[in-house]
Amino acid sequence: MMVRQADRQQPLRFGYKASSEQFGPNELIEFSVLAEEMGFDSVFLSDHFQPWMHDGGHAPAALPWLGAVGARTSRVLLGTSVLTPTFRYHPAVIAQAFATLAVMYPDRIILGVGTGEALNEVTLGLDWPEPPERFQRMKEAISLMRALWENERVTFDGTYYSVKDATVYDRPENPVPIYIGASGPAATRLAGRIADGYITTSGKDPSLYTDTLLPALREGIEKAGRATGAVDTLMEVKVSHHPDQEVALEKTRFWAPLALSAEEKRDVHDPIDMQQRAAELPIERVASRFIVSTDPDEHVEAIGRYIDLGFRHLVFHDPGFDQPEFLRMYGAEILPRLRARYGE
Repeated sequence: MMVRQADRQQPLRFGYKASSEQFGPNELIEFSVLAEEMGFDSVFLSDHFQPWMHDGGHAPAALPWLGAVGARTSRVLLGTSVLTPTFRYHPAVIAQAFATLAVMYPDRIILGVGTGEALNEVTLGLDWPEPPERFQRMKEAISLMRALWENERVTFDGTYYSVKDATVYDRPENPVPIYIGASGPAATRLAGRIADGYITTSGKDPSLYTDTLLPALREGIEKAGRATGAVDTLMEVKVSHHPDQEVALEKTRFWAPLALSAEEKRDVHDPIDMQQRAAELPIERVASRFIVSTDPDEHVEAIGRYIDLGFRHLVFHDPGFDQPEFLRMYGAEILPRLRARYGE
């Protein structure tokens, strides 16, 4: 049995979710630069081959974008939430790419991984296995990537991936932190066992967090003999603020696919199909995943519930098209209130 480390608390961080499904790469870089100026601690970007919505959608590649935004910023952490290192990419290629980014921007790069979505893989003619295999592929990919970061010469013969006499020549001094994105107990438990961080999203039934996900995370941490604070707990918090309540509500419309259930979108691989399904949803259901309010104090109260649950890294996703307005408002009104209430 592993010796339990001394417990430690993760620092409290506030991040910006750069909406790669909604904006082009150049806009997102400028938004991220402004996020750093406004006091955000991190910037995360999804890595989608296709967007959620066909009309007005975007899907910039995460790897070149991270390199570009790293060059324009100096402090914020940069990561994916999430990238799938198991289908479109061989995990060894991702190990090389993120090692390069981490050499360029030391201690600022995070690799967030997940098991994938049909929207990103099926269109490319790739086989789309059932969830248990996708889970095992992710687990094996993490083992291979870490082996390449930690060893000079690697031969790896796994169930799904293999390398022979492989070397990542440009490696950072510290291995890249890996965060696992999950909305179910198995992957959440895995995050507790082996990951540096855990990513999930807001706006779901509170009992999912209290009764399923957080207990699974703790179970994984305890089984691995790790400290309770060893895993950074990242919550993507979906927020919509505007002085007009109706405008704040309507801002969420572009992100209607988020309100579809897992069953409704599981095998959808065409953005046009996804858009059509989402268009049928009433605005009340569309907005259900978001904190929608005209009052900054109400935002702080709602966000604080996730901090009280134990989430230490809150990454804010605003659905509106005026991202500079959101970043300035949150940087001036919300982040100071949160830091005053919960400390740094």
